[in-house]
Amino acid sequence: MYAIVEIAGQQFKVQKDQKIFVHRLDAEEGKKISFDKVLLVDNDGKVTLGAPAIAGATVSAKVEEHVKGDKVIVFRKKRRKGYKKKNGHRQSFTAITISDIKIGGAKPAAAKKVEAKTEGAPKAEAKKAPAKKAAPKKAAPKKDEEK
Repeated sequence: MYAIVEIAGQQFKVQKDQKIFVHRLDAEEGKKISFDKVLLVDNDGKVTLGAPAIAGATVSAKVEEHVKGDKVIVFRKKRRKGYKKKNGHRQSFTAITISDIKIGGAKPAAAKKVEAKTEGAPKAEAKKAPAKKAAPKKAAPKKDEEK
């Protein structure tokens, strides 16, 4: 069983007992948090798809620690001009462990497609009448240059 969940503006494919690093969250270490913006859930081949999120579905996780990522060096240079600028950045991350994936009362995506097809009677396509072409405009009479 896996789910695609949106955490801090990014989408992650998560499974139970998986450890992932997400952008820094405002939660203390050791606390449990839950995410309700679940976009897709696959439960042994039964796919539940949200539009845009699945109502009632949640992903629970435990905050393990707050860490910093690897240093990223930003170096700018213009050759033959003597211009050099060096900057660095370390992104803050939160390490979380997925503890549970719960599905609400949503229907699988395949069942939704079947229901949509059977609800309405098939509609016959009406033939469109060809559009009438406008009559070509006649050129204005030319004035004599001799006058």
